[in-house]
Amino acid sequence: MNIKIAIADDNTFLISTVKEKLSFFEDLNVKFSAINGSDLLCKLEENHNLDLILMDIEMPVLNGIETTEIVKQKYPHIKIIMLTVFDNDENIFNAIKAGADGYLLKEINAKDLHDGITETLNGGAAMNPSIALKTLKLLRNPIDFNYKDVQEDIKLSEREIQVLEQLSKGLSYNVIAENLILSPGTIRKHIENIYKKLQVHNKLEAVEKAKKNNLI
Repeated sequence: MNIKIAIADDNTFLISTVKEKLSFFEDLNVKFSAINGSDLLCKLEENHNLDLILMDIEMPVLNGIETTEIVKQKYPHIKIIMLTVFDNDENIFNAIKAGADGYLLKEINAKDLHDGITETLNGGAAMNPSIALKTLKLLRNPIDFNYKDVQEDIKLSEREIQVLEQLSKGLSYNVIAENLILSPGTIRKHIENIYKKLQVHNKLEAVEKAKKNNLI
């Protein structure tokens, strides 16, 4: 069996990582990769002889959820697994509504990714256990996400916004400290305050929430 796959992700390093994981399996064949949804749709026009797409969510131009909806309408035979860093309720809910066939996190190991792909092509749904649990909770207590679109009133100081912007570039505390001419201890304190104000627990969540609320 030769499974034809495309990967859509705006991070070329992550595309290589996924390709490397898939390269262990002779039955998986990566046909092409795309750097955003619009790029993917152009490439699909040329070649939609695919079995499955591994789709990132956060992409410029056209994000993974919007793209999933379009692909599912145009090429219903292609299965789509969201492969993302974020497992927040809203993304899971919107991805499933858009027609995604599975939802996995990027840190997944090669074997589980292969299992998820074959399971999805056999009519199942590939999901991390944590995602499956969240999906069940969402089914039990549906949330009106449109209501949540109202931006929260989060007040960050100018300095905290500068720190967050540096964080979003993936820089370490020490580099941020050098760039802003502050001590690493001060940066750590700022980041603690940012997490508290945004009500988040890690860097990825902080950056995502800040972007969503147009803080950075």
